[in-house]
Amino acid sequence: MDGDSFDLQRRVVGQVNSLPGRVIRQRRVEFRNLATRASSVPSPAKILDLVLPEADQSGRCESAAGRANTFPRECAILISTSFVKRVLDAALSGIALFFFWPLLLVIAVAVKLESPGPFIYRSLRAGKNGRRFVCYKFRTMVDGADELKDALRRFNERRDPFFKIADDPRVTRLGRFLRKYSLDELPQFWNVLKGDMSLVGPRPHPVDDCARYRPADHRRLEVKPGITGLWQVIARTDPSFETCMKLDLEYMKRWSLSLDFNILMRTVPIVLSGDGQ
Repeated sequence: MDGDSFDLQRRVVGQVNSLPGRVIRQRRVEFRNLATRASSVPSPAKILDLVLPEADQSGRCESAAGRANTFPRECAILISTSFVKRVLDAALSGIALFFFWPLLLVIAVAVKLESPGPFIYRSLRAGKNGRRFVCYKFRTMVDGADELKDALRRFNERRDPFFKIADDPRVTRLGRFLRKYSLDELPQFWNVLKGDMSLVGPRPHPVDDCARYRPADHRRLEVKPGITGLWQVIARTDPSFETCMKLDLEYMKRWSLSLDFNILMRTVPIVLSGDGQ
């Protein structure tokens, strides 16, 4: 894509998935290139000042992991604070799974009834330090959708490593509803309980997207990925990978338990507003 804005309407017809004899139903899909829009998101520093004004009160500058080749932090990360974060992650995820299990069961049955295939989608993601792990989500696409990704990549509306098209023909009707209210992400509480993820942190990207990272982009892999993060509560509709990187790195630079709590509190109304894609 050359970077010029355009509107394109095409049909995705007869794309075969992994099950013989099954095809994605014909539908008209309008692809809009949102990647070239100028971002209206303010600078990361201003964003953090709005989210957590006290984040700037420390004048001490140290590295995120105690190494000279990492970006500077506003203050040191104590081992005890990291331990508290892990304990809170495990405790809150366990509580969430306990209270949400009836909803999880209903969604699982609904996914199975709507379309053939597993109700859980297992996606290979890049975790802390690039370690691969299986990220669990409710399936929102037709079974075998990953095999069609390369065929649709030319319609990608997001630049750099991201892959997203506004009206993806692989997404089911139920899948659109689940994505709208982020219900497809609920199984990731299990990822947090296992220790692969945290409640708050940079979102884990698919391994094939990470393969398109620039060298500097790998800095976001220095911490454990999260279910929600700064980008999700402030710039959720911004398609820019650059904005994502700036917010992720700013979060890592200023991380604290109070910042995590603030992001969690802001996540609830945003999820209920149904702005997911």
